[in-house]
Amino acid sequence: MAGHAPEQIKEKTGDYDAMFRRILADQDFSFDVYDVENMEFPKSARDADGWLISGSKHGAYDPLPWIPKLESLIQDIYAIKRPLVGVCFGHQIIAQALGGQVTKYSGGWATGTTVYQFKGREVKLNAWHQDQVVALPPGASVLGGNDFCKNAMLSYGDHVFTVQPHPEFDTGVINGLLEFRAKGNVPDDQIARTAQTLSDTDWTIIAAEMARVFQSEKDAA
Repeated sequence: MAGHAPEQIKEKTGDYDAMFRRILADQDFSFDVYDVENMEFPKSARDADGWLISGSKHGAYDPLPWIPKLESLIQDIYAIKRPLVGVCFGHQIIAQALGGQVTKYSGGWATGTTVYQFKGREVKLNAWHQDQVVALPPGASVLGGNDFCKNAMLSYGDHVFTVQPHPEFDTGVINGLLEFRAKGNVPDDQIARTAQTLSDTDWTIIAAEMARVFQSEKDAA
């Protein structure tokens, strides 16, 4: 966990770890949680069979003491080829740790239900970001994106998959973010437009891709 949901959202949906447990509930996975934002780290990249890095209110480029430590862990995970999944901030910090570039996008925010091309098909996912991966690291391949965010889904071989939008965010979470985090950050007209255009998403497609990456460790055993 690289961050936490606002308290008002956690009361209804749980924190980010609970959201990921829900979308992966049909898999035979067990979970341990490390609150890296508060400097809680595993001893080694080998402490889990696979790793998932959540979203965060922070930027991958922020001068915070836990970010270089997380980058080092990512590099270790990548070196031993353990399955690794990153979502939003996780997508960005993995790219940055492996040699890519993340910036605050001059085009503004992506919020709410957003259409992407993913592996040749159209998918709808909930977005909540201004930062973007603008330069790919070595070994990264683009699996999906749109005109606003061209590097929205990336793979690094078979064992790393990262996604900029949030498969774990349902309509309730986005409504909570619009109410408790958007004001003063997202333009008012965009807040109103996002609230009016929320719809069901294709989160199951991304959850299946995440599960496939994690399952690869079992298949290799």
